[in-house]
Amino acid sequence: MIEQPAESPGHLPERYVCVWEFRVAPAREEEFVAAYGPSGDWAQLFRQASGYIETLLLRDQTVPGRFLTVDRWRSQRAHDMFLASFGWEYEALDRRCASLTEYEANLGSYWEHLDQAG
Repeated sequence: MIEQPAESPGHLPERYVCVWEFRVAPAREEEFVAAYGPSGDWAQLFRQASGYIETLLLRDQTVPGRFLTVDRWRSQRAHDMFLASFGWEYEALDRRCASLTEYEANLGSYWEHLDQAG
């Protein structure tokens, strides 16, 4: 179930979004997708928290082995509460998945503006 979006101070409905970039060796891509995809280990961990909506996994069409993940949350507070409640599990999974990537970078956190009619 997708929760209703949070409302910003300007009263536009928004969702909190975290974006990460990864570079993955060709031999590890299948394992990476299994861990970072919409049904993967990360999404399973996030689903334990209230306010998690979904994870998108994007494969670059021109740069081999480059992926983006887009984690969507109901609000920044929901994301912060997840980190406070599941910090140990988050760190353990991050250590376990470190060997799957050659490079990773947090590309930032964003507000996804939603259609008011939708």
